[in-house]
Amino acid sequence: MKKKIFVTRRLLVENEEKLKDLFEVTLNKDDKIYTPQEIIDGSKNYDGILSSVSDPINAETISKLSSSIRIIANGAVGFGNIDIKAAKEKGIAVTNTPDVLTDATADIQILLLLGASRKAYEGRLAAETQSWKWSWDFLLGKQMSNKRLGILGMGRIGRAVAKRAKAFNMEIHYHNRSKLSAEMEDGAIYHKDIKSLFEKSEFLSINCPATPETNKLVNKKTLSFLKENTVVGNAARGDIVDDEAMIEALKNGTVFAYGLDVYNGEPKIHPEYLKLKNIFLLPHLGSATKRTRWDMAFRATKNLEMFFKGEKPQDLVN
Repeated sequence: MKKKIFVTRRLLVENEEKLKDLFEVTLNKDDKIYTPQEIIDGSKNYDGILSSVSDPINAETISKLSSSIRIIANGAVGFGNIDIKAAKEKGIAVTNTPDVLTDATADIQILLLLGASRKAYEGRLAAETQSWKWSWDFLLGKQMSNKRLGILGMGRIGRAVAKRAKAFNMEIHYHNRSKLSAEMEDGAIYHKDIKSLFEKSEFLSINCPATPETNKLVNKKTLSFLKENTVVGNAARGDIVDDEAMIEALKNGTVFAYGLDVYNGEPKIHPEYLKLKNIFLLPHLGSATKRTRWDMAFRATKNLEMFFKGEKPQDLVN
């Protein structure tokens, strides 16, 4: 008998067909964003859940899940939307989908840094008027090439950003929980603390995971370590940045411009960001290529398949 899987968001057609070959599935044809209660009710008497990063599955939700639920396969590299500890205590395995979105997210991070530094938002506004006039000082931005790039979090995505930044002849600096091997550093310069990294950075790429330790890691104090007119990009998670502190830094010139693809409480955006021009906003497009989204859902499906075969899923996080 096929195991029953509750799928919280609509997937690509090919991924849904693959799931149906392997499991008895309930799909979300309208792609409605379910409430926690709808996830609880919808997955009643099911064996597993294939969730997305938009699904808040906290300790209370997990406590109310059917006792039949044995695994939550999260279709994302991050899993901050799931209370891992609560899941483990209830005997529910949790998996994610690392690796497959590294390149797509690194591409977006470079886009954020470029879009912010070259005043892309202001440029779009000017172009829409159809009356802009060229001048020697028209929308002057900051050039990325030959600058120092600080990378906060030198994991897979951070290293992929570093690789791309080398095409701009940037000098790479990084802070990580631990120093990487010389091979993995590939010439990057390690900083033991955030203060040292931020003081050196002309461009800053935020790539660390969202954890209790990194919540509001970029705050008023740490932003004060930056040189004046630093460009910042965030394709990691919104809660790593203290929005109030960042907005103040954007207004006082500490931060020249900020490019972001992730937000606190997304899809809502802090209203003050929308009033600023030195900002470059994207609606969480980090993994938004067809190939990457296909790979993410396939990997989540593979984790489910391995689990119900009695094997350890390749991406078990608890």
